[in-house]
Amino acid sequence: MRLSELPAVATWQHTGVRTGYEVLFVQTSPVGVRLRGVTTAVEEHAAWSVSYRIDLDDRWRTRRAEVVTATADAERRVDIHRSDDDRWTVNGVPQPALDGCVDVDLESSSVTNTLPVHRLRFDRGAPVSAPAVFVWANDLRVQREEQMYTLTGATTEDISFHYESPTFDFRCELTFDAAGLILSYPGLALRHR
Repeated sequence: MRLSELPAVATWQHTGVRTGYEVLFVQTSPVGVRLRGVTTAVEEHAAWSVSYRIDLDDRWRTRRAEVVTATADAERRVDIHRSDDDRWTVNGVPQPALDGCVDVDLESSSVTNTLPVHRLRFDRGAPVSAPAVFVWANDLRVQREEQMYTLTGATTEDISFHYESPTFDFRCELTFDAAGLILSYPGLALRHR
């Protein structure tokens, strides 16, 4: 499965569990990719915004994620680092429960599902494990998330996966564009641009 180049800008309308909007800016260089974005939303009558910067190496492995959330109560920040041997720190504190993860998954974002799609090799019908560091939107709590991606179809225009997160007892069908960005995330987001 060969992916096309990411666009410099992408946007999503968040629907279903929340109402909101997400904007992504992509910067590429010979040493990796930087994803910068912001999501603003209302979920369960609470408004929040989350801005993020995720630095990836040239093999699409997360190096660092800086995330800031703003709610009516407060503004919070979290700084997450992955070492070359897949060990993680959160705000400088080692987090052994996250060891072995390579990706970060932001609850607030549909962008972070692109990380394993770019990083891993998929054969149609074969599930691939992609555990991730999950970051909650409202308070930036961090936990390990087990995930599975199963390639179900690929054309020159879109790619589809069966997605499962046993951690949250969640499963759905995800559709990506040829660059590996979400087109449709059922109950969460639709690509706008």
